[in-house]
Amino acid sequence: MKLARRLSVIEPSPTLAVSAKAKALKAKGIDVISFGAGEPDFDTPAHIKEAAKKALDAGDTKYTLVEGTIPLRKAVAAWLGKAHGLTFDMSEIIVSSGAKQSLYNAIHALVDEGDEVIIPTPAWVSYNDIVKLAGGRPVNVPTSADENFNVRLEDVARAITPRTKIILVCSPSNPTGAVYDEATLRGLAKLAVDKDIWLMTDDIYRTLLYGDAKFFQPATISPEVRAHTIIIDGVSKAYSMTGWRVGFTAAPKEVVEAMATLQGQSTTHAASMAQAAALAAIEGPTTDLEMMRLEFDKRRKAMVKGLREIPGVKCVEPKGAFYAFPDLNAFIGKKTPEGKKIENDGQLCEYLIEGARVAVVPGSAFGAPGFVRLSYATSMKNVEEGVKRMAEALPKLT
Repeated sequence: MKLARRLSVIEPSPTLAVSAKAKALKAKGIDVISFGAGEPDFDTPAHIKEAAKKALDAGDTKYTLVEGTIPLRKAVAAWLGKAHGLTFDMSEIIVSSGAKQSLYNAIHALVDEGDEVIIPTPAWVSYNDIVKLAGGRPVNVPTSADENFNVRLEDVARAITPRTKIILVCSPSNPTGAVYDEATLRGLAKLAVDKDIWLMTDDIYRTLLYGDAKFFQPATISPEVRAHTIIIDGVSKAYSMTGWRVGFTAAPKEVVEAMATLQGQSTTHAASMAQAAALAAIEGPTTDLEMMRLEFDKRRKAMVKGLREIPGVKCVEPKGAFYAFPDLNAFIGKKTPEGKKIENDGQLCEYLIEGARVAVVPGSAFGAPGFVRLSYATSMKNVEEGVKRMAEALPKLT
């Protein structure tokens, strides 16, 4: 059977593949600690689940507007407005089935065949493939661990061509945990305005900040910058609602209308009861959010400390999200106790899951060969035991 050519330019998600392998081993009774999935281990807060139950009991199970329910869109406008000190109209908001679909719809609404999207790397694995599916060309601009994974403005400027349509940034970052400083984001905003292109910000981790890190939304700079900015957000990470699949886009009305046209011919809308839950999340108390953030911070510190104590491992301190992104290049080219040579980070990850029963994601999936991503959105017990296993397994490579 011949499949569509568009599938030839993309690959299955490496992060989901790692999680699937870990789950398969666990199903066989094998003790595996997985640092693969970017998913909080906390339960969804009770008041959010209760709102979904009430929606079900009230018969709120019918179609909603494509853009999302009016109460939710008004609430999102107010929620984002309060967070960023801006005023959003409901017509500038669209609700989708997860922030991933928000990104997908926005990129497909804006990118034509051959258009380019600039993506600083390391970057989330799906960005490149979503751009390719839209017929566009991802232009990856590497960043350096020595510079805390902050992109250089001169590198972005050099990457811009007449076909550039979007600069796409994620801060706090998946996979690095880096938080872009205000000067960098102001510089990117200026490039977007000067070149009349879009600046798309993936803000899904914006509430998960640690230490002295501060979040900055470039749309707040000026009305002109805001007119060039598309904001992607949602409830999955901060509210531990990954499976509920609710994401938001705040953008100029014309972009929202284009996304609604596209969404109307695909998913139509996010599930009605999930929208009710999302409404309760963003309008409800934030006590649970702060509790989760503080616990993530404890795990972050423990994971980074443990990784840095392993000879040969280098790890930049993550300032946001819930990932550590250590450099394990020192182990590439070494041999396992069985004599097998580790040729790349993919094989190193295979060694860790088979020899140490620890699942991590290879950095090459994010555009950073030799690094690996570990999620500390798991218990402190798992963090400590998993890093301990790595500390025992890595020195065995010679």
